Amino acid sequence: MNRPVIIFGLLAAIAALSATTAVVIINLGETDKRTLTEEQRAAREKFFGSGKELPPIEKGQEMRPRW
Repeated sequence: MNRPVIIFGLLAAIAALSATTAVVIINLGETDKRTLTEEQRAAREKFFGSGKELPPIEKGQEMRPRW
């Protein structure tokens, strides 16, 4: 093989490795942030309403807003 193909392959491998490493590091850092404290949960329920799930969409009901 010629030199430019080898260099391109090495650069692509390095880029893939660094992107994978960044994704793994970011995902490991977000695991603690997903749970809400009781105070945050109460504030969210006060602001947005009840914490219950939304009712299912009835058959034939439109999803888009009526402008």
